[in-house]
Amino acid sequence: MNLNLLPLLLAVAEERNFTAAADRLGIARSAVSQGVRRLEDILGQQLVARTTRSVRLTEAGERLVEGLRGPMASVMTALEMRDDVPRGRLRLAVTSIAEEFLSGPLLTRFAEACPEVILDVTVTDEEFDIVAHGFDAGVRLGEVIEQDMIAVPIGGAQRETAVATPRYLEGRSTPQHPRDLLSHRCIGWRPRPDTAPWRWEFVENGQPFDVAVEPQVTTNDLRLMIRMALADGGITFGPWECFRPHVESGALVPLLEPYLPPFPGFLLYYPQRQHIAPKLRALVDHVRRWPG
Repeated sequence: MNLNLLPLLLAVAEERNFTAAADRLGIARSAVSQGVRRLEDILGQQLVARTTRSVRLTEAGERLVEGLRGPMASVMTALEMRDDVPRGRLRLAVTSIAEEFLSGPLLTRFAEACPEVILDVTVTDEEFDIVAHGFDAGVRLGEVIEQDMIAVPIGGAQRETAVATPRYLEGRSTPQHPRDLLSHRCIGWRPRPDTAPWRWEFVENGQPFDVAVEPQVTTNDLRLMIRMALADGGITFGPWECFRPHVESGALVPLLEPYLPPFPGFLLYYPQRQHIAPKLRALVDHVRRWPG
């Protein structure tokens, strides 16, 4: 087998488009299409289902791609170490609530300092093996990071907060204890439609506990939660950094603060390797220097 055919399939799998895959690889579209077809002929299986409107992997194609992502990432890392200049595609999986990392300045300054690095950031709250899915690194809270990863703090401690508008609270009893939330209209979060709404977590006398509020509105989009809260839609709950501009302006009021102490913040994490690619090393050093 010509191993040069394998990166063609990976590019098609990630771009879901032959033209985009060709542009990414710097070759003709016909070369990508013919290369994938040769790979199918060698394996005797259809790997890509093609229509006039879309391209998708078949079940056999999905299995092959899943098996290739980890090893190919290691090969690409080794090839990129031929010199110390950070270059190449840097794929990151970042949780949607990592406000400081996603706010813009941190990544913009990195891109300016490393012009040959192509940042490919996927914002996702799914928990998965970043190596198996072909990512170089991820950003998450420490409690959901595998123990065999190397982790670098991003900024300082974090804390959750519950917020609502002054207008929503008019004529209502302001919650004095987390259990009072059960009598309020709440705007909740969950990562996927098939999961229960996130339980709101608090601490009392040093003991953590949670409250299973029954949100009238549940979403996986933090921006929608903030917008609905700003529209007097009820009480919502999330990272302080995401609500801070609106609290500082007076548009939102923080609630139940004695029950919401700080906790360790977000981490940039990546797999332990004897050598890491210059592009990832540059990001790690940038995060360590960042004045968070």
